[in-house]
Amino acid sequence: MSALAAEDFLSKHERKQVHEAIGAAELRTSGEIRVHLEDHIEDDVMDHAAFVFEELGMHRTRDRNGVLIYLSVVDRKVAVIGDAAINAHVPANFWYDVIAVLKLHLAAGRRVEGLSEAVHMVGEKLRAFFPLKHDDTNELSNEISFGSR
Repeated sequence: MSALAAEDFLSKHERKQVHEAIGAAELRTSGEIRVHLEDHIEDDVMDHAAFVFEELGMHRTRDRNGVLIYLSVVDRKVAVIGDAAINAHVPANFWYDVIAVLKLHLAAGRRVEGLSEAVHMVGEKLRAFFPLKHDDTNELSNEISFGSR
């Protein structure tokens, strides 16, 4: 990854691809997935991702099954945070597996593929434990969110 600002990390077309990956994953689950990119952080990546999770209101979903894929672009730091209900179901190393796949793609310059595969992995796990409900609504935006510090 280069030292791009978060807003420049993905082109408009690439953002659309990630947005579509989130939409496709959420068609099969009541879970919610967000991708958040930031320029730089001073804090521990997990602590900061937890802060962003709360700032985005991800802890307010009906079934407490939201998942945040977080990336600090300049620092090359990645975190995946799941809410209480999904954390109760996934194996302890699952989030690290998602991070590892994402980092492999990013190291090879495959940003969209990495984010899309991470979204797919999270979506499949959400589907296994939280299949789509007949009254499901899209509780959180599928758009990539951005922050800078």
